[in-house]
Amino acid sequence: MSQDTADVTHQIPDRIPISLIVNGNRRTLDLVPWTSLLDALRDHLALTGTKKGCDHGQCGACTVLVDGRRVNSCLMLAVMTDGAEITTVEGLASDGALHPLQQAFIDHDAFQCGYCTPGQICSAAGLLAEGHAGDADEIRELMSGNLCRCGAYPNIVAAIQQAMGLP
Repeated sequence: MSQDTADVTHQIPDRIPISLIVNGNRRTLDLVPWTSLLDALRDHLALTGTKKGCDHGQCGACTVLVDGRRVNSCLMLAVMTDGAEITTVEGLASDGALHPLQQAFIDHDAFQCGYCTPGQICSAAGLLAEGHAGDADEIRELMSGNLCRCGAYPNIVAAIQQAMGLP
Protein backbone atom coordinates (compact mmCIF):
# COMPACT_ATOMS: atom_id res chain seq x y z
CA MET A 1 0.00 0.00 0.00
CA SER A 2 1.41 3.35 -0.98
CA GLN A 3 1.77 6.14 1.53
CA ASP A 4 -1.03 8.15 -0.19
CA THR A 5 -3.50 5.23 -0.03
CA ALA A 6 -2.64 4.54 3.58
CA ASP A 7 -3.36 8.16 4.46
CA VAL A 8 -6.80 8.04 2.78
CA THR A 9 -7.90 4.73 4.32
CA HIS A 10 -6.90 6.05 7.70
CA GLN A 11 -9.38 8.91 7.26
CA ILE A 12 -12.42 6.65 6.73
CA PRO A 13 -14.19 6.19 10.06
CA ASP A 14 -15.06 2.67 11.20
CA ARG A 15 -18.60 3.75 12.05
CA ILE A 16 -20.73 6.78 11.26
CA PRO A 17 -23.57 7.95 13.51
CA ILE A 18 -26.81 8.84 11.71
CA SER A 19 -30.25 9.95 12.81
CA LEU A 20 -33.39 9.07 10.87
CA ILE A 21 -37.11 9.49 11.33
CA VAL A 22 -38.43 6.04 10.53
CA ASN A 23 -42.20 5.63 10.35
CA GLY A 24 -42.57 8.73 12.51
CA ASN A 25 -40.04 7.74 15.17
CA ARG A 26 -36.55 9.21 15.52
CA ARG A 27 -33.92 6.49 15.39
CA THR A 28 -30.19 6.79 15.78
CA LEU A 29 -27.76 4.27 14.37
CA ASP A 30 -24.01 3.84 14.39
CA LEU A 31 -23.19 2.11 11.09
CA VAL A 32 -20.24 1.07 9.03
CA PRO A 33 -20.15 3.46 6.07
CA TRP A 34 -21.10 0.85 3.46
CA THR A 35 -24.37 -0.25 5.14
CA SER A 36 -27.25 -0.01 2.67
CA LEU A 37 -30.49 1.60 3.76
CA LEU A 38 -32.14 -1.78 3.22
CA ASP A 39 -29.76 -3.52 5.61
CA ALA A 40 -30.08 -0.70 8.15
CA LEU A 41 -33.87 -1.10 8.12
CA ARG A 42 -33.93 -4.89 8.20
CA ASP A 43 -30.85 -5.80 10.23
CA HIS A 44 -30.46 -2.84 12.58
CA LEU A 45 -34.07 -1.70 13.09
CA ALA A 46 -35.80 -5.10 12.66
CA LEU A 47 -38.21 -3.67 10.07
CA THR A 48 -38.44 -6.80 7.96
CA GLY A 49 -41.41 -5.67 5.86
CA THR A 50 -38.96 -4.25 3.33
CA LYS A 51 -37.71 -7.21 1.30
CA LYS A 52 -34.32 -7.95 -0.16
CA GLY A 53 -35.01 -9.14 -3.68
CA CYS A 54 -32.30 -8.85 -6.30
CA ASP A 55 -30.03 -6.54 -4.25
CA HIS A 56 -29.20 -4.73 -7.51
CA GLY A 57 -32.08 -2.25 -7.81
CA GLN A 58 -33.77 -4.21 -10.55
CA CYS A 59 -36.84 -5.72 -8.86
CA GLY A 60 -38.17 -3.02 -6.52
CA ALA A 61 -38.91 -5.39 -3.61
CA CYS A 62 -36.92 -3.07 -1.34
CA THR A 63 -38.79 0.13 -2.28
CA VAL A 64 -39.31 2.57 0.61
CA LEU A 65 -40.12 6.27 0.74
CA VAL A 66 -37.29 8.68 1.60
CA ASP A 67 -38.66 12.16 2.26
CA GLY A 68 -41.75 11.05 0.34
CA ARG A 69 -39.87 9.86 -2.75
CA ARG A 70 -39.71 6.19 -3.66
CA VAL A 71 -36.24 4.68 -3.72
CA ASN A 72 -34.69 1.25 -3.99
CA SER A 73 -33.22 0.96 -0.51
CA CYS A 74 -30.68 -1.65 -1.64
CA LEU A 75 -28.96 0.99 -3.78
CA MET A 76 -28.77 3.75 -1.18
CA LEU A 77 -26.21 3.94 1.57
CA ALA A 78 -27.84 4.55 4.93
CA VAL A 79 -25.40 7.38 5.70
CA MET A 80 -26.80 9.22 2.66
CA THR A 81 -30.17 9.41 4.43
CA ASP A 82 -28.92 11.03 7.64
CA GLY A 83 -31.72 13.33 8.81
CA ALA A 84 -34.25 11.97 6.31
CA GLU A 85 -37.77 10.76 6.92
CA ILE A 86 -38.12 7.11 5.94
CA THR A 87 -41.46 5.36 5.45
CA THR A 88 -41.60 1.59 5.15
CA VAL A 89 -44.66 -0.58 4.60
CA GLU A 90 -44.93 -0.87 8.39
CA GLY A 91 -45.38 2.90 8.60
CA LEU A 92 -48.20 3.32 6.10
CA ALA A 93 -51.05 2.23 8.36
CA SER A 94 -52.14 4.73 10.98
CA ASP A 95 -54.17 4.44 14.16
CA GLY A 96 -54.78 0.75 13.48
CA ALA A 97 -56.33 1.42 10.08
CA LEU A 98 -54.76 0.11 6.91
CA HIS A 99 -53.52 2.62 4.35
CA PRO A 100 -56.04 2.79 1.45
CA LEU A 101 -53.47 1.04 -0.76
CA GLN A 102 -53.06 -1.80 1.73
CA GLN A 103 -56.84 -2.27 1.83
CA ALA A 104 -57.09 -2.06 -1.97
CA PHE A 105 -54.38 -4.72 -2.36
CA ILE A 106 -56.48 -7.00 -0.11
CA ASP A 107 -59.72 -6.11 -1.93
CA HIS A 108 -58.21 -6.96 -5.32
CA ASP A 109 -56.08 -9.92 -4.23
CA ALA A 110 -53.14 -7.97 -5.59
CA PHE A 111 -50.57 -10.23 -4.04
CA GLN A 112 -49.99 -13.90 -4.55
CA CYS A 113 -46.78 -14.95 -2.85
CA GLY A 114 -46.65 -11.53 -1.16
CA TYR A 115 -42.90 -11.16 -1.38
CA CYS A 116 -42.92 -8.06 -3.58
CA THR A 117 -46.06 -6.61 -1.98
CA PRO A 118 -44.36 -4.23 0.52
CA GLY A 119 -42.25 -2.72 -2.28
CA GLN A 120 -45.26 -2.55 -4.59
CA ILE A 121 -47.34 -0.78 -1.95
CA CYS A 122 -44.58 1.70 -1.04
CA SER A 123 -43.96 2.41 -4.72
CA ALA A 124 -47.70 2.91 -5.28
CA ALA A 125 -47.82 5.30 -2.30
CA GLY A 126 -45.04 7.30 -3.96
CA LEU A 127 -46.90 7.15 -7.27
CA LEU A 128 -50.05 8.55 -5.65
CA ALA A 129 -48.08 11.37 -4.04
CA GLU A 130 -46.39 12.22 -7.35
CA GLY A 131 -49.80 12.65 -8.99
CA HIS A 132 -48.62 11.76 -12.50
CA ALA A 133 -50.79 8.70 -13.20
CA GLY A 134 -54.20 9.31 -14.71
CA ASP A 135 -55.09 5.89 -16.06
CA ALA A 136 -54.13 2.21 -16.02
CA ASP A 137 -51.49 2.61 -18.74
CA GLU A 138 -49.73 5.36 -16.79
CA ILE A 139 -49.92 3.30 -13.59
CA ARG A 140 -48.31 0.36 -15.38
CA GLU A 141 -45.54 2.61 -16.75
CA LEU A 142 -44.86 4.32 -13.43
CA MET A 143 -44.82 0.98 -11.57
CA SER A 144 -42.53 -0.67 -14.13
CA GLY A 145 -39.60 -0.69 -11.71
CA ASN A 146 -41.43 -3.12 -9.42
CA LEU A 147 -41.47 -6.73 -10.56
CA CYS A 148 -44.10 -9.30 -9.56
CA ARG A 149 -42.93 -12.81 -10.28
CA CYS A 150 -46.45 -14.21 -9.73
CA GLY A 151 -47.99 -12.09 -12.48
CA ALA A 152 -50.52 -10.25 -10.32
CA TYR A 153 -50.06 -7.07 -12.35
CA PRO A 154 -53.74 -6.67 -13.38
CA ASN A 155 -54.75 -6.91 -9.70
CA ILE A 156 -52.00 -4.50 -8.62
CA VAL A 157 -53.14 -1.94 -11.20
CA ALA A 158 -56.77 -2.42 -10.12
CA ALA A 159 -55.78 -1.88 -6.48
CA ILE A 160 -53.91 1.32 -7.30
CA GLN A 161 -56.85 2.53 -9.38
CA GLN A 162 -59.16 1.90 -6.40
CA ALA A 163 -56.86 3.85 -4.08
CA MET A 164 -56.77 6.69 -6.63
CA GLY A 165 -60.56 6.67 -6.96
CA LEU A 166 -60.33 5.73 -10.64
CA PRO A 167 -62.87 3.41 -12.28
